[in-house]
Amino acid sequence: MGMIGGSLEAFIGAVHRRGAALDGEVELVCGAFSSNPEKSKATGEALYLPSERVYGSFEEMILTEKNLPEGERMDFVSIVTPNHVHFPAAKFALENGFHVVMDKPITLTTEEAKELAIIIEKSGLLFALTHNYTAYPMVKEARQIIKSGAIGQVRKVIVEYPQGWLSQLVEASGQKQAAWRTDPARSGAAGGVGDIGTHAENLAEYITGLKITELCADLTIFVEGRQLDDDANILLRFDNGAKGVLHNSQICNGEENDLNIRVYGEFGGLKWRQMDPNTLVLTNQENGSRIIRTGVGNLSPHAQAHTRQPAGHPEGYIETFASIYRNFAYALRARWGAENKAGATGGLGKGTGIDGYDPEIYDFPGVEEGLRGMGFISTVIKSATSEEKWTKFEI
Repeated sequence: MGMIGGSLEAFIGAVHRRGAALDGEVELVCGAFSSNPEKSKATGEALYLPSERVYGSFEEMILTEKNLPEGERMDFVSIVTPNHVHFPAAKFALENGFHVVMDKPITLTTEEAKELAIIIEKSGLLFALTHNYTAYPMVKEARQIIKSGAIGQVRKVIVEYPQGWLSQLVEASGQKQAAWRTDPARSGAAGGVGDIGTHAENLAEYITGLKITELCADLTIFVEGRQLDDDANILLRFDNGAKGVLHNSQICNGEENDLNIRVYGEFGGLKWRQMDPNTLVLTNQENGSRIIRTGVGNLSPHAQAHTRQPAGHPEGYIETFASIYRNFAYALRARWGAENKAGATGGLGKGTGIDGYDPEIYDFPGVEEGLRGMGFISTVIKSATSEEKWTKFEI
């Protein structure tokens, strides 16, 4: 893996590196960690990379790595920059033959996302988007429970993502993470909706298997002097007739990262919270609630494939990134095995091929989820600035 962004000052870059390294399937071999060459160099030194594999720009890294011998050059690139760099970096990597893993949202604008989707399709290369919350074992289990029909047709979806870290104008103090996330030039047209609202939207669609068709949005900037939304309240309509409520906020003073979802169907319901990720509650009006725990009982193969620890040991945030990187590595190895069966040694994650690889079990978000995320952002903004009650979800 090569990395674009993720300097020592960055938050998410370190998370990606830890996740990618966890299962021993991915090795960081090079990076252009900052648009500032000195910061990039300092990060490379701290990560014990050879100086000749630390670059001053992503263009330099991609072109130099491309000319290295096969087996020595990077196999894919991880892009962990602010949003405005996502499109140019991914485009350049794909057009030069490198697979891509990228932090969400997929691009700065919907137009860029559509263009990137075309580039990905033409390239035939693998692309992953790190909507990491879908990789928790109990999220996988919830998806399979709904898919099995155990709670019947979904009727109601309530998904929330409250944070409190932007309750004050911290971007004015030079706080780096706040500064770019509240800057339209680097974050895009939305603030909290793009940053965490897309996670809530993605989680709701992933668990239920449904698609949002219409929404009615109310956006607010509560903190004086801020340029982008810090609070959103959105009514949802889904393609099966279900109704929903999505709330995301970064001014809920005292909140941490309480992403949570409740899904109610004809015969039962499901509840899950990111801050208690090992627990899934299956509700039922007649028989009462049942607590389902990670690593306990007869769970689906999908949940089992994303469970690393014995029961009672929390599967956490880093592990969700690890699962996406591992699954991406499996997909890449499976491709190599298909292209060169003579070189395949078999066994998950071994050699250049994988026996028993199931992309439905070892799944990861991709360009479709990226397009829907950008469609969600643009539709929310359109709805919030319209006099119409409902706005059709469009990409």
